Amino acid sequence: MPDLNPSEVKSPEIKSPEVKSPEVKSWSAVAPRLIDVAMGRTFADTVIKGGKWVNVYSGEIVADTDIAIAEGRFAYIGPNADHATGPDTKIIDAAGRYMVPGLCDAHMHVESGMVTVTEFARAVIPHGTTSMFIDPHEIANVLGLPGVKLMHDEAMGLPINIWVQMPSCVPSAPGLEHAGAELGVEDVAAAMQWPNICGLGEMMNFPGVAAGDARMLGEIAATQMAGKTVGGHYASPDLGPAFHAYVAGGPADDHEGTRKEDAIARVRQGMRAMLRLGSAWYDVATQVKAITEDGLDSRNFILCTDDSHSGTLVNDGHMNRVVRHAIAQGLKPITAIQMATLNTAQHFGMERELGSIAPGRRADMILTSDLAALPVELVMARGEVLAENGALQADIAPYPYPDFARGTVHMGKQLSAGDFDVEAPAGSSKVRARVIGVVENQAPTKALEAELTVSNGIVDMDVAGDVCQIALVERHRGTGKVVNGFVSGFGYKADCAMASTVAHDSHHMIVVGTNKEDMALAANRLGEVGGGVTVFSGGKELAMVELPIAGLMSDERSEVVAAKAQKMVDAMEQCGCTLNNAYMQHSLLALVVIPEIRISDVGIIDVTKFEKVDLFV
Repeated sequence: MPDLNPSEVKSPEIKSPEVKSPEVKSWSAVAPRLIDVAMGRTFADTVIKGGKWVNVYSGEIVADTDIAIAEGRFAYIGPNADHATGPDTKIIDAAGRYMVPGLCDAHMHVESGMVTVTEFARAVIPHGTTSMFIDPHEIANVLGLPGVKLMHDEAMGLPINIWVQMPSCVPSAPGLEHAGAELGVEDVAAAMQWPNICGLGEMMNFPGVAAGDARMLGEIAATQMAGKTVGGHYASPDLGPAFHAYVAGGPADDHEGTRKEDAIARVRQGMRAMLRLGSAWYDVATQVKAITEDGLDSRNFILCTDDSHSGTLVNDGHMNRVVRHAIAQGLKPITAIQMATLNTAQHFGMERELGSIAPGRRADMILTSDLAALPVELVMARGEVLAENGALQADIAPYPYPDFARGTVHMGKQLSAGDFDVEAPAGSSKVRARVIGVVENQAPTKALEAELTVSNGIVDMDVAGDVCQIALVERHRGTGKVVNGFVSGFGYKADCAMASTVAHDSHHMIVVGTNKEDMALAANRLGEVGGGVTVFSGGKELAMVELPIAGLMSDERSEVVAAKAQKMVDAMEQCGCTLNNAYMQHSLLALVVIPEIRISDVGIIDVTKFEKVDLFV
C-alpha cells in the first residue's frame, strides 16, 4: 500500500468558475459576540419568540422557548430573550410552533436529481434541508477529478451547508467496466486538502476491500489520515466473513441494507446504518424495525435519500419526506428527527457546527406546526430566512458550468437497428439466455433466465413474457461498441425504447426497448443533444430530458426539469410500464457492484461472483 501523507500531496490545478462564497465565521471567531448576546450586553441579529424547542440532545420538547441568533449562529436558547432584543433585532413569532434543527441528508448524489448542485439546493431548501453530504461520483466517472472539483466549488458558494465526499471507486469495479475517467489513491489524498471535502464517498468495491486490494485500502488510509469519514457501500446480503472483513477495512457507514438483519449487523459492528428513502429505494420500513421491534439504540441509525430525481424533490419533498415516512413506520417523531439531524452531524464529526439547536451551532432550523406531518413553514440557514410556506425566498443565481463539462457523449457512429441484433449460436432455433430482473423499489436485481426463439440467426425478444432488450452503448471514447442483453420487469407492451446517458456508475448509454428501430432512434437522439433521457415509440419521440452537463445534469431550473421528468414517466406508462419511478431502476442496470446481474461495456456481469458471464446459459 502506498505510504502517503495527505499534507505532502499537491492538489492539481483545476480551474472552476469564480463564485463568491457566503462567509461562515468560526464559532471561536464569533464567541465573544455570542457571549455578549447571551448575557444581554449586546443585541441579537434575530430573535425567534415563543416556540417549542425540539431538543435532539435531551430527546424532549421544551415549550415557551425563545432563540437569539447572532453572526449566523445560535447565541441563546431559553425561556425569554427580551434581554437580547434591541431596536434593530429582527423578530420572528414562532406562535407556538415547533423549532426543529435543519434537516441533514447524510448520503446522496446530486446528479440523480438531473440538476446542478445549485438547482438541487433551490429545490430542497423549501423542504427544510439545510445540510447535505454529497458524493459526486457520477460526474467523476465522466470528467474525473476536474468534475469533482467543479461540484465542490459550486457547493461552497451556496447558502446551505453542502459538503463533498471524494469519490472512491472510479471505476466502481476495475476490470468489469471502463468509465470516462479513473481516480486513484493520489487523487483521494490530494482532494482531502480541499476545504469542503468531508470524507471518502461510498466504498463500492466491497470484494476489493475484503480481498485486501492495495488501491482500495490506500484510499481508505488517506481518508483516515486526514481525519475524515469513510463512506460504505456493502451491497451483498452475505453477512459472513466477507462482511466482517469489509468492516475491518475501515468503512464507517452503509446505506445498502434492505433487511432488518442488515441494519442490525451494521450497528453491532460499530457502523452507522443509513436507512434510505429515495425516489425508488424504499429501505426504511424494513430496517427501522431494528429500532421499533428489536429495541436497538437509535443513536447509530441515520436517515438519507441516496437518489432522488427532480420530480420527487419538487413535488414530494426531500428529507422532510424521509422523516415523515420514518415516523409513519412507528418511530417517535423526536427519534426520527434525531436520525436526520444530530446523528448525521456526529457521524461526520460536525456536531459542534450543525444538527441541533444549541449555542454556537450554525443557526439552521425550521418552523413547523405539526411534528409528525412536518409541514415546513419557515426555513432558516446560518441565521437567514431562505424559504417560507414552501416558497424559496433567497435569490440564488445559477452556476455557470464551463464548456469542458459539456459535449461528453461520443458514440463514434450513428446506430441502426442492426446494432441491437443478438446473434444466436449457429444452428439454434431456441436459446436460454440470462435476463436482468428488475425489482420494484429496490436497487438489487434478480438473475433470471428465459427461453427465447431464434429467427434467421437472431434471438427474438419475448415482449408478451416481459422480456425485452437492453443495450449498453459506449459513449466516452467513441468506440461505437454496443453490448446487448435482455431485461425483464418493466412491463412494456408497445413498440418503444428508452435511452439514457445516466447509467451508474460508468455512465455509458443504456437503451431498453421492445423495438430495435426505436432503440436506434433513441440512442442517436441522445448523441445529437449531448446527453439526457428520451422515450420513443413507433418512431416518434414521446419525452425528452436534456442533460447537457456531463450527460448527467440539466442547466435548467429544477421545476422545469421536474416537468420534463414527469412527461418521461408518463411516456413510460403509456408504453406499459407501471413500476414506481422505473427510471431509477433503468439508471442502475449498469451498476456492476450491486447484485445479482448487470450489463457493462465489458459484457454481462454476474455480481454475485464479480465476473463476466456468457449471455447464453
